Amino acid sequence: MSDDGGRPSQVAGSPDSRHDSKRSLDVPLESSKPSKLSRSMPEGEVGVEEAKDRVEEGREIMSQNHRIQRYLVAVEYIGTRFSGSQKQPNCRTVVGVLEEAFHKFVGQPVSIFCSSRTDAGVHALSNVCHVDVERISKRKPGEVLPPHEPGVVRRAVNHFLQKNEGDIMVIDVRRVPADFHARFKALERTYHYRILSGPEPLSTFEKERAWHVPEDIDILAMKKACSILVGCHDFSSFRAAGCQANSPIKTLDELNVTEVFPSLYFPSISERTEVESLNGHHSKTPELESFTECSNVSHMSVGKCNAESGREFGRRSRHRCYVITARARSFLYHQMFNFSYSASLLEIFLPNKMLPSQCS
Repeated sequence: MSDDGGRPSQVAGSPDSRHDSKRSLDVPLESSKPSKLSRSMPEGEVGVEEAKDRVEEGREIMSQNHRIQRYLVAVEYIGTRFSGSQKQPNCRTVVGVLEEAFHKFVGQPVSIFCSSRTDAGVHALSNVCHVDVERISKRKPGEVLPPHEPGVVRRAVNHFLQKNEGDIMVIDVRRVPADFHARFKALERTYHYRILSGPEPLSTFEKERAWHVPEDIDILAMKKACSILVGCHDFSSFRAAGCQANSPIKTLDELNVTEVFPSLYFPSISERTEVESLNGHHSKTPELESFTECSNVSHMSVGKCNAESGREFGRRSRHRCYVITARARSFLYHQMFNFSYSASLLEIFLPNKMLPSQCS
């Protein structure tokens, strides 16, 4: 997952406020141009040129000190209690927590550079970053030791992360050359947005994990709308005012909507039996027969005369689950967040005769 998040609380605007979008994506309005931020940028939110300068500075330092090892680190995290990924003063962030864990491990401050920025509340299945570590002996200060093995780094950092909130974990570590940069060497980024459709309230287990849409979703219309955005276009209408990209033109390699089986699903007895029958296992095990008999007695005690209908008591009605997947080398600031909200509306605002042109 993951720069931008599909949090419904951040959704702004209405069909009326977006009605001016009846135009080609490649013909931006002057009003859609991002304005300069009036606030000072938090620590970590740097422009592209400044970030490149940091890369060059890092190369010079490492070329002078061959004792420093650069590691590529993949992390997963639950973004609910994070104020985004980039380090900010007086805020709990992904980079801040990682740097603290590495500091406790190696005994000296480090700087973490992420491949993708995520907003507050956004989860990550695998966000990649890099860090430079110099292994200095704690018993003999000043003595430089050989670099740590990647497995040692992963286990040690996770040890300190679990002592925090336990909502972030290092899943992989590799050694990389000194000139490798997690942000600028990234070949592509993939984001997923889960949408649960149905009139029932969202399950407690799905809180902060999906966007609930009470209405039925026309997946064919959404697929058609998504296909309009695939390719190279001017995405000025989809980026936030604070976007620092030099150009709004981006190439979107994939934007797809797929209906999937809902997760966090535990099948009932009747459903498990049905699946076993479909798989050719028609006979019940003694444990299943015993459990079924006990269940029948329990259902009868609440006034259910029919065992089959009794099994329906207490079962939650399921939502239909859809996943929006977007894949590209890079995205504009809040481009993905706006995609998640607009995908179901594009068939209204973009008639077929207004398909955007492709880049040459």
